[in-house]
Amino acid sequence: MIALLERIIEATERLEKKYADQLSKVHPKFEKSAINLLHYRAFRRFDIRDLQNGLSQLGLSRLGKSEAHLLASLNITKSVLKSFLEPRKITLRDTYLSIEQGNQLLPQNTDALLGTRSKKRPVRIMVTQPTETAQNTDLVDEMVKSGMDIARINCAHDTPEVWEKIIGNIRNANRDSSRTSKVCMDLGGPKIRTGTIYNGSNVVKYKPSKDNNGKVLNPLRISLATDFSKVPKSIQNCLQLPPDWIEHLEIGDTIKFFDARGKHRKFIVCALFENRVEVYAHKTCYLKRGMELSVYRKARMNSATIQEVRSSSDRFLALKTGDTIILEKKGAYSNNGEQKTGIVKNARILCTSEAVFDYVRIGERILFDDGKITGKIIGISPSTMDIKITYAKATGSILREDKGINFPDTDLKISGLTEVDKANLPFVAKHADVVNLSFVNRKDDVQELIEELSKLPEGNRLGIILKIETKSGFDNLTDILLTAMQVYPIGVMIARGDLAVECGWENMAMIQEEILSLCMASHIPVIWATQVLENLAKKGIPSRPEITDAAMSQRAECVMLNKGPHIVQTIKMLDHILAGMSHYQYKKSPMFPLWI
Repeated sequence: MIALLERIIEATERLEKKYADQLSKVHPKFEKSAINLLHYRAFRRFDIRDLQNGLSQLGLSRLGKSEAHLLASLNITKSVLKSFLEPRKITLRDTYLSIEQGNQLLPQNTDALLGTRSKKRPVRIMVTQPTETAQNTDLVDEMVKSGMDIARINCAHDTPEVWEKIIGNIRNANRDSSRTSKVCMDLGGPKIRTGTIYNGSNVVKYKPSKDNNGKVLNPLRISLATDFSKVPKSIQNCLQLPPDWIEHLEIGDTIKFFDARGKHRKFIVCALFENRVEVYAHKTCYLKRGMELSVYRKARMNSATIQEVRSSSDRFLALKTGDTIILEKKGAYSNNGEQKTGIVKNARILCTSEAVFDYVRIGERILFDDGKITGKIIGISPSTMDIKITYAKATGSILREDKGINFPDTDLKISGLTEVDKANLPFVAKHADVVNLSFVNRKDDVQELIEELSKLPEGNRLGIILKIETKSGFDNLTDILLTAMQVYPIGVMIARGDLAVECGWENMAMIQEEILSLCMASHIPVIWATQVLENLAKKGIPSRPEITDAAMSQRAECVMLNKGPHIVQTIKMLDHILAGMSHYQYKKSPMFPLWI
């Protein structure tokens, strides 16, 4: 046992020397933590199960809780073992980080990132804010009073105007209750999702509302846009057309066309906006991609072809094992797919990310909608992927637009910071306390965020939370943490939804354990996220397994709740569970309170 401990200590010293250059760049407050992280990584390259059993048989403390002070624990254990061979006074070697010091760093770093803890519980509660909190000040007050420590705003939803109102309401609620609930804002990141679904002939019906006598109550309003991504999702009826055609339209212009049935129809331009115009129609029309629209002005005709169609109608595919679909880039014009006699063949789905097409390979897996549907890539072109469905329900799994796509076998070298994220950063730096970086895959993603924040006057005051939600992010976690340690404070969110899909549900428990241990070794706080008490938040009653999950979440420094109609009740229950569990467990250590 002594010989193994000496080999482990030598390995920690070698790895520390190997990373000397990166260690020289870390923030002074993370200097000892970065060294301890590397020591822990070296330690985990050994199988110490026999050592653990041997220590247990001697009645000694095992090394299962040594993450925060690895080298001190190794040296103390070695000294105690030597004393069995040579009975004498135990002499302990001084280390850069004692056990007491190692145990103090994580609480200090957590306070710096997430604010001071509640008197009732050491674990903070983070709550995702619904749009409603921009107007409903009573709801915000109830959240804060019920135990919300951090308010999370997702930049993938709403607008800066809405975000500012939400933040103002949170700050006011803090003042009224003498609390200090912090504000963190999620950058959307490169989330890959399904876009428009094109199946069959892709004909979309636009129909004005009518009374019982068939009289049009209000004309139907339709947007003509240059780019769907710049049109609010609340605007469902939308046609995409070339920018040089749209920019010449004027209010009052008449746009004529023959719809998919050959019926003569017309639109009237009624409003102009940036990147789009609005038209109205008095008659039902059937539209599809590739149709021609013509505007008449001063006896001249100018025509354009519809590039995309978006509608409020619910478009979906019912997929079964063996079906084939085509995932395509925006602007790729492949043949229409078919869905008839229960078989889907070459139905087309738009992918929201164009970059993924540069990295995928034939034979790799692709997962849709949190892994509910699995496929294999069987063909690739510069703008399309042919996919064969390998798993779906026997009765057919429904795939809709705006559902997540994962590529667990693909090394996607996509930047974690999108152009939209960069545009949102100045607002985040000015108004928030913490910024959450989504889909962190490698250290370069973190470095890019640090550099972007350094350009902003208020960027250096932000805390950073790294969301680990991909296999690449987990595999590269050590380098990601060392890079993030250049700034202070930082944290890690275990985004269990995408992470479970990418790494396999059966591996999630082990991966969660490894992330908790690695962050403990780094003295970096962890946020336990995704589906915590979700049934309670959405339906008003919890499931039994999620109560156990909530109890286990006290091993992290913070727990995140998603929005739902019963969110106040959910905050209160989580507050109660975490306060009660604090008497029984701290991190991995049982506390054994008096049991009467």
